[in-house]
Amino acid sequence: MATEGTETTDAGTPEPPGGDGGGEARPGGPAVVLPAVDIPEGHGMGRIRLVQIYRIGSLVLGLLLLIVFVQAGTALYGNNQARDVLINRVDPATLEQFRLSTAVTLQDMAIRDYAQDGRAEHLNRYRDAVRQEADSAARMRRLLSGVAGSEEVDRLLNEATSDSGIWRTEFADTIAAGPGGQGVEPGRSQQARRLLNEVSGDMTPLQNGIAKLHDRASTELRSRARTAQWSAVAALALVVVAALALVLLFRRTVLTPVSTLTGRVRAVSQGDLGHSLDVPGPAEINELAAIIDAMRTRIIDGWRASEDKSRLLNEQTEELRRSNAELEQFAYVASHDLQEPLRKVASFCQMIERRYGDQLDDRGRQYITFAVDGAKRMQALINDLLSFSRVGRMSQPEESVDLGEVARQALDNLGALCEETGAEVEIGDLPDVPGDRTQLIQLFQNLIGNAIKFRREGVPPRVTIDADRDGEEWVFRCADNGIGVEPRYADRIFLIFQRLHPRDEYTGTGIGLALCKKIVEFHGGRIWLDTDDRGDTPGTTFRWTLPARPPTTNGDDS
Repeated sequence: MATEGTETTDAGTPEPPGGDGGGEARPGGPAVVLPAVDIPEGHGMGRIRLVQIYRIGSLVLGLLLLIVFVQAGTALYGNNQARDVLINRVDPATLEQFRLSTAVTLQDMAIRDYAQDGRAEHLNRYRDAVRQEADSAARMRRLLSGVAGSEEVDRLLNEATSDSGIWRTEFADTIAAGPGGQGVEPGRSQQARRLLNEVSGDMTPLQNGIAKLHDRASTELRSRARTAQWSAVAALALVVVAALALVLLFRRTVLTPVSTLTGRVRAVSQGDLGHSLDVPGPAEINELAAIIDAMRTRIIDGWRASEDKSRLLNEQTEELRRSNAELEQFAYVASHDLQEPLRKVASFCQMIERRYGDQLDDRGRQYITFAVDGAKRMQALINDLLSFSRVGRMSQPEESVDLGEVARQALDNLGALCEETGAEVEIGDLPDVPGDRTQLIQLFQNLIGNAIKFRREGVPPRVTIDADRDGEEWVFRCADNGIGVEPRYADRIFLIFQRLHPRDEYTGTGIGLALCKKIVEFHGGRIWLDTDDRGDTPGTTFRWTLPARPPTTNGDDS
């Protein structure tokens, strides 16, 4: 289907369906390079950066914690050492001292029994006791080796073992070497008792020395335990103090400045553009405040410039509105005022032809025909201009318009043309949409009329009108089997007074599709020539959109 209008040499580029290419809108224009922000020189804490503050703080805190933990570790180590000395060395040495004393007593009892009855088992007991004495003395020396204050105990142990050895040499070993069972001479027994008493006398100082060493180790353990306990308490206290110091430092250097900056930025965002953003704090906070303050300054400058431009734009808009109103009024008045002269021209020309036709030659009658035809075309053009100017100005919108009924009404208006050309028009299921019924009838009538008018020679016109739902809008289609439109004219055909064919081939004023475009856009839609739908099939397909009617309360959608 072609369009009406005078031919021109320029060809427009076809606009893709949707008007905006169907793609996502992206901001255009060149990038804006903002001037660099002059960061003011800080004062006080503002001269120190956060990384420096936290680096120094971390170093100091790390050194303090290291000192405290080394102290606590040393105290715990000393406590463990003291406990080891007491439990694993002094206490076992005390037990060995009692075993040593018991072994000496067992030696005396066993050797005397052997001297009385000569039984071998008493001799074995004696020898076992001797080995026990030697083992206990050796274990005591080994346990107390390196223990502070053990020198006196070692000396007393040597005296006791030496006296015990003398007793065995002069008495017990002599009896053990004999056959036994012969008794002990009283004098010799008395001498042996004296030597044994010396050994027993050595045991008491040895026991006292062990007791003193035990008391000393216990005292050392208690002292080390108290030191370890207070070191742990000091370490815990320092950790708590360090945590509090970190909290205070973080609050002083980050939370408080950021909270202050947030409050001032919020005040600016709520419209107080004159609010100062000078925030005390570390260098980073100062820089951030300076950058935001520079943004605030640019916003104020931009807002002032925008206010000036908005005021100028409002003035220009008001002037344009007033000019448009005057032009519409002029078009309306001119169209009405021109109707009467044109009717007179046409009527009087026809009267001249009827009354003086026999006196005119063929050229005269041809001139009269030209004048009448020009007057009629001028009347049609004025009527079309009047209809074009009324779109959006003289509107009676309805909440719901049945487009099926609208299409049938438009088809009834074209009944004579359809009957004359044998046109077949198929109207699918069309929805209800909000809009102006009269203008929508005119939309369908123009599209169907153009489809029938621009038909191929000898081929009955076939027109199909249908619609599909696409999200929040309806997409309509009007397809025919006419002469078609070249894709390069896709934009041009919607311009007013644009024609692709001479007037003697197809009649019209060249305003039909421009009027359709204005009606569709007035209803919030868009219209375009579908250049991809036909393929090699002859004909034209127009598509346009209209907003869908909001759903009813029960969820039904027309």
